[in-house]
Order: sequence, then C-alpha cells, then structure tokens
Amino acid sequence: MFNSREYEWADISILIGTRMLVGFIAVNYKNKQSKNPIYGKGNEPYAVQKGNKSHDGELALNMSELLALQAESPTGSILDLRVDMTICYGNPDQGDVMHTKKLLGVEFTEEPEGMKQGDDHSEHTLPFIFLRELNG
Repeated sequence: MFNSREYEWADISILIGTRMLVGFIAVNYKNKQSKNPIYGKGNEPYAVQKGNKSHDGELALNMSELLALQAESPTGSILDLRVDMTICYGNPDQGDVMHTKKLLGVEFTEEPEGMKQGDDHSEHTLPFIFLRELNG
C-alpha cells in the first residue's frame, strides 16, 4: 500500500554515541565531491573527473545538551570528541518504516557559548565534519 505521509520534526531522533539527544533544535549535513570538467580537442568538456569527497554539517542544541556533550569529553571540550551520530527518521507508532543514517567519525569544529539579554534559553549551533555516511 502506498503511504504518502511526510516525516515531520517529531519523527526525528538523534543519538550521539549511545546518548539520545532530547534538546536538539536542528540538524543538517551534506556529502560533497569535487568534480571538474576535462577538456581536449575543441572548447567543450568531454568528461568529468571526480576528486575528493567531503562531509560536513551542523547540529543546533540547547545549552543542557552542549553541557552533556562536554561532560562526555575527557578534556571537557567537544572539540576533543570523536563520535558516531545516528539520525532516525520515522515513527513506528504511525506505521512508518524507519530510515536511519549513520554519520561515522563526527568531530565538532567549533564550540560556541553565550547568551544575550531577553533569551529564555541558550541555543548553540555546532558545525561538524564526518568521515562518511552509512544508510541502514
């Protein structure tokens, strides 16, 4: 039977290592590959050459989650963590088939902190890189 139900924010779960995140606000990630045209006779390319792949993203968290990640690090800094991130899309209670992405070797590249007047909570966007993505 065809199911046209779209996933919604409530259907996303994220694990970092074995820790289920509760206070995440946003996640995005991408896989890229360098590609360049190859030229020969004439002025039009005749092929495309593939180069290195790279993988990066951002995870936005509430301060409590950032503090929990810092506590997981032997140095107290997320810059010294290397973890796997599992992102699950779907809600089995709604009859969804779960779609899982595993980002291997995630390392955070920045560790922002701060607040401003009027904030009722503290949100932090953590850029990261990773080694590869597994679907499963």
